[in-house]
Amino acid sequence: MKKTMMMLLIAGAAFLNAQKIEIKDDKVLLDGKAILKSEKINVFQYSFYTLDDNEIVMFRMFDNETPQYQADDYYVINFIEQRVKVQCTDFSRVVSGLGMNSKKSMEKLMAWLFKEKVLTPEGTVNPDRVGVFYDKYDEKILERTVR
Repeated sequence: MKKTMMMLLIAGAAFLNAQKIEIKDDKVLLDGKAILKSEKINVFQYSFYTLDDNEIVMFRMFDNETPQYQADDYYVINFIEQRVKVQCTDFSRVVSGLGMNSKKSMEKLMAWLFKEKVLTPEGTVNPDRVGVFYDKYDEKILERTVR
């Protein structure tokens, strides 16, 4: 009984603290409030801007010139002002559902960046957390790729 009650309290606290992130009309909404602008360049690339039009984050997916072979695909999250690029192959963090539904996937990316505290609720990049994010998730793909 005590374990069940404790689990319900923990689950309830997590639910209450969860922030709703949505992309609607080219704006990133956090709990219904616009904090960033978004621009879909194509199905593989998105850019995110402050509300006063300064680009702060760019997402780009690469198929490594092998569209039929997905094991070598990767993506880059570019933090523009910090000049930091995170290269990663873990698509479970950014792809939502089946395939690359870019709007839902970018909502998932934004949720990840908020969870890691790289983005603040005010729509700015936390430079200290960019370094931590880089250390945790960068796989240095281009250093290992032979061209």
